[in-house]
Amino acid sequence: MQSLSRFFLSRPSKSSLQSSCEPLFDVINTARSHSLDSGYVINESDHVKEELSDFEFLNLVGAGTFGRVYRVKSKVTAKEYAIKVLKKSIIVRLKQIEHVKNETQILKSLVHPFLIRLYRTYMDDNNIYLLMELSKGGEFFALLRAAGRLSKESTQFYAAEMVLVLEYLHSFNIAYRDLKPENVLLSPDGHIKICDFGFSKIVIDRTWTLCGTPEYLSPEVIMGTGHDKSVDWWALGVLIYEMYAGYPPFFGEHPFEIYEKICDGRYQFPHHFDDKIKDLITKLLQPSRARRLGNLVGRAKDVKDHEFFCGVDWEALNSRSIKPPHVTKNYPKPEAIWEDEPEEEEQDDSFDPSIFQDFVIS
Repeated sequence: MQSLSRFFLSRPSKSSLQSSCEPLFDVINTARSHSLDSGYVINESDHVKEELSDFEFLNLVGAGTFGRVYRVKSKVTAKEYAIKVLKKSIIVRLKQIEHVKNETQILKSLVHPFLIRLYRTYMDDNNIYLLMELSKGGEFFALLRAAGRLSKESTQFYAAEMVLVLEYLHSFNIAYRDLKPENVLLSPDGHIKICDFGFSKIVIDRTWTLCGTPEYLSPEVIMGTGHDKSVDWWALGVLIYEMYAGYPPFFGEHPFEIYEKICDGRYQFPHHFDDKIKDLITKLLQPSRARRLGNLVGRAKDVKDHEFFCGVDWEALNSRSIKPPHVTKNYPKPEAIWEDEPEEEEQDDSFDPSIFQDFVIS
């Protein structure tokens, strides 16, 4: 059974994470300022004034290692949200305090039409609560599996929206690092909503953290030679291939088999791929990050100018003025995923509450 735990609650293993020491707050302030300058206006309705007790918990929509996601409704406005509940004891046990802090602060600073919004955070003795936008349009993963593979027009549309998201994140030196169908939700009108910033990190130069999903990892991540934001362009190449083919370019029974194919550059194009999409994917799946499309002098503009995206009105797309190719109302909605709450494992999870005393809650 698929669950929204794949979308909201994915986390790197404790052996694969490092704390970020970059100037986080400078980036956050810049992101907030840029969001306003770019027309991504934070409406008055986006300022949630309710306290945690003002929400009615309706049902569970997903569960994962760190906690659970619930659909909730404000007793004040009757508006529905998603609340991600993270258990402090598990965060401490897996040594993820700084990681969760950074993820929360980054996500709260971002305002983009194709990103899930984080409105407010709360905390009590046992948990941290993230009040987020509830996307009722379904799951991109479900849409892709139901369709088998997408048409060229649909592939172009969704890929173009993903390009805009990456362009926005990279402008603040944020590497997303986990682009895949499972991390893409859909709004009720069919536009993408990228969620789960569990692997995201501010990368000024390079980082060596091993994280991500095997099929979407770039060669430099696998080989541990240091990676930067260009890993997102590699992942986009994998995802474009998967959207149009119905399966990823690199696959195998075991992760090691997948890693070998990625590092050797072993993949083949299906017969229905034309020269334009082949050229785009080949340039995105460039083993050398120095020569990878999106990481050259022109950055995201080079990707947007590629022939595959010929005819895309980027301004209209960014303003959500272009009608999406798929209506998502027939796909499973988040609130329909879980019927019963999963059982929790019994563990000794005592911790010192003072560890969280400087956690930013607002």
